[in-house]
Amino acid sequence: MPLNRECVGREYPPITTEVTLDALQKYARAYNDNNPAFFDASRRGGIVAPPMFAVTVIWNSVMGAAMDPDVHADLLRLVHGEQDMEFLNPIRPGDVITAASKIISIETKVTGETMTVEANARNQDGQPVLKTLFSVFIRGRRNRDIAPAEPRVLEPDRGEPLYTVAQTIDLDQTFRYRDASGDRNPIHVDETVAKMAGLPGIIVHGLCTMAFTSKVVIDHSCAGDPLRLKRLRVRFSRPVLPGQTITTKVWAGGENEGRRIFAYETFNPEGQAVIKSGLAEIAP
Repeated sequence: MPLNRECVGREYPPITTEVTLDALQKYARAYNDNNPAFFDASRRGGIVAPPMFAVTVIWNSVMGAAMDPDVHADLLRLVHGEQDMEFLNPIRPGDVITAASKIISIETKVTGETMTVEANARNQDGQPVLKTLFSVFIRGRRNRDIAPAEPRVLEPDRGEPLYTVAQTIDLDQTFRYRDASGDRNPIHVDETVAKMAGLPGIIVHGLCTMAFTSKVVIDHSCAGDPLRLKRLRVRFSRPVLPGQTITTKVWAGGENEGRRIFAYETFNPEGQAVIKSGLAEIAP
């Protein structure tokens, strides 16, 4: 059954989350980040949450849209397609965050359908902390009625990267990330379910891979200051498996309204891109 286009524009009730120190530190550990900004209370400005922690406060709201029975989404055939996150204000321990979501598009592609959900979150003072576009792909049979076939998106030849960083995914990474993020899709922890879904086995959460790349950008382009990361956008192009080493290459991409822009891609051990069209915006 195709996705229900009548659901485009549907808004979902706000959901409120109280941020605890334990929760934000658990999230940082779930993707192997020991940045002092997340752990050292004596640091000037105090502890802040990892930027990607914001996914935990919008997760239930976004899933309310994805799991709406009127949408007709087959969750076993659902994979994360793209994520675009704007970090508007830091999240801190003790904050009370309210998030609301809206389905903004449903489109038919050659090999399935896409749905994009917009989520916005504010803290207890009414300050916006996050705006995100969460896009999923529902795999289906090839639709021969859609023509012409969609062109492959080719990444430009950017020359030598500014820097290259390798990171190893732990064998238990998906279990830790599940518990810290709230994303309990069984394809990330149950091999039988993953294979039923047509996958080679357990795969790493796309947002976990994105969190790994956020660490790369913060460590190397933000001088370790997570508050300088203002936007992160990725397109997930291939699953990552537990135990693999991923390699992120980062290139300078100019400036926009006083922010430095960086482009990046992330590769698996075979040299295949697992993240394409990566973009980071960094404040001075």
